[in-house]
Amino acid sequence: MEGTQVGKDKGNGMKKIPWVLLMMVLGSMAVLGLDPELLAKVQSAPPGKGEEFGNPHSRNNTADHSKFKELQQEFKSGPEVTRACLTCHTEAARQIQKTIHWTWIVPDAKPGVKMGKGGNVVNNFCVSLYSNEPRCTSCHAGYGWKDKDFDFASQDKVDCLVCHEQSGTYRKFPAGAGHPADEPKKMGDQTFNPPEWSKVAQSVALPTRKNCGTCHFFGGGGEGVKHGDLDAGLMRPEKALDVHMDADGLNFTCTRCHTTSKHDIAGRPYKMSEITDRRSLLNDDQMDRITCYSCHSETPHKEGSKANDHTNRVACQTCHIPSFARKNSTKMFWDWSQAGLRDDTGKPVVRMKDGRAVYDGMKGSFVWERNVVPEYFWFNGKLQYTLLPDKIDPSGTVSINRVTGSPDDVNSRIYPFKVHRGRQPYDVRNNTLVAPHLFGKDDAAYWKTYDWGKAIRAGMDYAGVPYSGEYGFVDTSYLYQTTHMVAPKENALSCNECHVRGGRLEKIRGVYIPGRDSATGMNLLGWGGVFAASLGVIGHGTLRFVRRKK
Repeated sequence: MEGTQVGKDKGNGMKKIPWVLLMMVLGSMAVLGLDPELLAKVQSAPPGKGEEFGNPHSRNNTADHSKFKELQQEFKSGPEVTRACLTCHTEAARQIQKTIHWTWIVPDAKPGVKMGKGGNVVNNFCVSLYSNEPRCTSCHAGYGWKDKDFDFASQDKVDCLVCHEQSGTYRKFPAGAGHPADEPKKMGDQTFNPPEWSKVAQSVALPTRKNCGTCHFFGGGGEGVKHGDLDAGLMRPEKALDVHMDADGLNFTCTRCHTTSKHDIAGRPYKMSEITDRRSLLNDDQMDRITCYSCHSETPHKEGSKANDHTNRVACQTCHIPSFARKNSTKMFWDWSQAGLRDDTGKPVVRMKDGRAVYDGMKGSFVWERNVVPEYFWFNGKLQYTLLPDKIDPSGTVSINRVTGSPDDVNSRIYPFKVHRGRQPYDVRNNTLVAPHLFGKDDAAYWKTYDWGKAIRAGMDYAGVPYSGEYGFVDTSYLYQTTHMVAPKENALSCNECHVRGGRLEKIRGVYIPGRDSATGMNLLGWGGVFAASLGVIGHGTLRFVRRKK
């Protein structure tokens, strides 16, 4: 053993439906005051061919890539396809190479900080990319990122197909550093076959939910692991799961809201706030980032509705996403300290419950939950992170990321979050989180020898971060903003979910919530007024009754 473990483990609804972008296409009516007959007709129409996973503006396509002679050839690899794409889309690779989808580093991060999962950001599911690239980069939009020597400047390393192919047959091999299998290969109970490169290349179009979901619904080691509001249920969701992505209704693709400019996809990468711009598309139809306000405005409810008074304090998601993981369960707890159990043949033990692994000898024990009520925090759109070299306090739960915001911040709103909790290794002398070397065929890989000491030493050496040689396990938490799985308006929260003692917003401080909060003096004064008024009414009535008899 190269390291020594120290200590023991610690045990009302939206009034206006977001059709603004569709209105731009139809050009037939204003954003407000939708024609109810047309609305019902479009909502009831089944998705057309090629629109099963969202309508990617296919009715407006002006090119059929199967007719391009550049793509009518026998390809043998992904980079060959990319080179063919670049003969027409000459700037595409350079554009994507400037984005976080390529670098996995926040573009505007301070030099040397390495803010991003491609750098010093740690999590409490798969922990860290360092030394585990061949496995993690199966969800990278590129080919061949297997170690530090990956050439980020090479244009033919960009994988155009993972975001654009529509054949439904293109799959990267889970441990292939972003490459699909070059021959039939097995992993677990699945067989991965080489793509039919020409067929796949000729199928390309704008991305659908399936393109995005292939990675984002399965991040962190499996379906529903990371985000509670992103899972395979959103491939073809029903209205009850998401009113915007409802496959038989609005059928939004991800890019309908996550707008894209030069392959830079709008979102919220680590520290960039998306909630300070409260313009609607009526003010500016060339906005870079689509939010609830863009389509629904800051007064989305009926005129005079009390709910409109909440939008300067409460995020739309708080009322309109009453719970997440409403169809498929999501992982809520991951305990790495329990990993290592193997059977008589040396294979990791796996225990299943309700179709989910609740124990895996490679990864530890898990807790899965469905229909989870979010936790709520003041949030201004920015998060702070505990990075790999940062000092931690292991005496309590380590918050790997933290919301910024307060009731005094005009940009803050009360937002819903998934809080993923875990227990993971850390350096007990340096008081830092660690990056274990998990994947590989070498003896230092944890999944090869199940030796935490060797695995942590190898991972930290690779990361270039000091390691004392002594490790333990610490409780951690990691926050995910909840913004998908918007429920139908009839399923939005009712007033008494929050305006009551012990309600959803019980832990929210800095704001007076009627029904939850009370002030003794004001209560006495109020009830005194009621009592005095009652006496006055009774006295007045009695006096009139007496006089009437006279």
